Amino acid sequence: MKKIKLIIWLGALLLAVPSMAQVQKTPVVQSFAPSPDGDFAVFNSIIKYLKAGDAASLSSWFADNMDVTIISSQRNCSRNQARQILRTFFSAYTPRSFEVTHKASEANKKYLIGVLNAGGELFQVTIYATSPSSGGTYKIQQLAIIRQSGAY
Repeated sequence: MKKIKLIIWLGALLLAVPSMAQVQKTPVVQSFAPSPDGDFAVFNSIIKYLKAGDAASLSSWFADNMDVTIISSQRNCSRNQARQILRTFFSAYTPRSFEVTHKASEANKKYLIGVLNAGGELFQVTIYATSPSSGGTYKIQQLAIIRQSGAY
C-alpha cells in the first residue's frame, strides 16, 4: 500500500512538472557539485541541513505552506508545523548520511531525490522547490521522507 501511495505521489509530481528533461544521476553527496551555472546550487545548503538533522536551518528553505510526507503521514502545513515535524523525525532517526540519486530542473523549478540513512534505516527523500521568478529565492514546496526496505 505504501508503494502504491509513493507511485501515485511521484506520478502526480511528474505531471505537475511535465518536461523534466535534464534528469541526471549523481554519486554520493561528497562529490555532488552544482553545474557550472549553479543550476543546483540551491540544494547545497538543503543537503547539508538534511545530513546534519538540522530542522531549524532546513526550515529557512520552506515555503509558507507546503506539503510534508513523513513515513506514512501526509499533510499540508505551515513552515512552523513542518519544522516541528522534521525536528520530531530527526529526534527519532538521527541522520548518518545522504546520497543524491536524481536531480532535475525546469525554469523556476528544482527537483531532487536522494537516500537518507537515518537511525539505521533508509529513507527516500524527495524535494520539490520553486522560485517565483528567474533568479529568485527557491522555497521547498514539497518534502517527502518515505521509509525504504533494507538498512545499511
